[in-house]
Amino acid sequence: MNGRILNVALESDQDVVLVRQRARQVSSLLGFSKQDQVRIATAVSEVARAAAGAGGRAVFALADLRGRQHLEVSVAAGSPGQANAEADPAIVTAHRLMDGCEIADGPQGMTVVMRKALPPQPPLGASRLAQIGAELAAMPAQNTYQEVQQQNRELVETLAELRERQEDLLSLTRELEDTNRGIVALYAEIEDKAERLRLADEMKSRFLSNTSHELRTPLSSIRALAKLLLDRMDGDLTPEQERQVRFIETAASNLSELVNDLLDLAKIEAGKVETHLAPVVVENLFRALKGMLRPLVTSDRVELVFDNGGIEAPFDSDEGKISQILRNFISNALKFTEQGSVRVSASYDADTDTITFAVTDTGIGIAPDHLQLIFEEFTQVEHPLQRRSKGTGLGLPLCRRLADFLGGRVDVTSRLGIGSTFSLTLPRQYPFPQSDSADHTES
Repeated sequence: MNGRILNVALESDQDVVLVRQRARQVSSLLGFSKQDQVRIATAVSEVARAAAGAGGRAVFALADLRGRQHLEVSVAAGSPGQANAEADPAIVTAHRLMDGCEIADGPQGMTVVMRKALPPQPPLGASRLAQIGAELAAMPAQNTYQEVQQQNRELVETLAELRERQEDLLSLTRELEDTNRGIVALYAEIEDKAERLRLADEMKSRFLSNTSHELRTPLSSIRALAKLLLDRMDGDLTPEQERQVRFIETAASNLSELVNDLLDLAKIEAGKVETHLAPVVVENLFRALKGMLRPLVTSDRVELVFDNGGIEAPFDSDEGKISQILRNFISNALKFTEQGSVRVSASYDADTDTITFAVTDTGIGIAPDHLQLIFEEFTQVEHPLQRRSKGTGLGLPLCRRLADFLGGRVDVTSRLGIGSTFSLTLPRQYPFPQSDSADHTES
């Protein structure tokens, strides 16, 4: 809806004072804030001053623009516009103080149209515009002296508001400075703690590496001596002696396995693991695994099956580390499967150019809330079979670290009482950066 509110002729400087007063009154009746009233009055008076004395006229109206009502003030100069009207100080002021300002130059002269969006409120209808017109007619026009006083009051109020805002900004600035100092101190503390953690991690890796190396020699000696005794190199053993020596041999083997896992983890954390890249043939890999792990199948109720998925083309990776990961998966599957099968399979995904090795068993399964827990170091899920077949709690964390090192990943799916599937997914081409290619050993 478009509706005219007021029409003011601009014949003299007194009319400029009048149009300023009317602009302030109209904006007040339309619900504008005190600041917006001053902005509208200032913009209209500046443009009106440039149009006064040339048959100019100011028209106040209500206009709909983009679904919202605007106060529209059109000031006609009554004479042709200047070529550089946009650079006129009055036009520049109108652009800054109003939401929109347009200039049109026609046969009747130059017209400046200024718009200011009304505050959020119910749309104003014709009856309200008529009421506003009646209220404007009843308002007396002030003289120039009174208008100057009004402008001075507005200026004082604006200055007071600016001072208050300046104080608020200073207060906010001081608060931000304090916050920044706190953040800087916090960053320094975090960096200090990060450095301490780095040093602690380095010391832990060094300790694990040194301790593991020191333990290897006596453990090897214990295992060798136990084997000599069990082979009756120094004479026969009584049944009780044989049982005790086998306990010693088993404990030494378990401890040796723990030491090897600790060494591998320490090497990975220290970044000292070497990659021996070579073409890996899935069939050859499975044959070697079958030979190594067949002795672990101690029951006729469990079948160990290998399926190469028809993959014949070799792929580039570290066969030793792949074998280490799969040996861990298979030994765990055999340990926790009392009846059924352990199936080792390979598959190729052409879309992602990856090869996935999966070890699927029909064992005890893993609860959903334990699926991530099993990849934490020295963590084992409580179960009667677990107590019967003790492990180190480092195998699966080591597998995940090795998979990351090879550019792949380890995944697990499981259902209690049905079984589990541990999978290793690797890229067909080892993804090392070209700049680091010289740091990897190929064999």
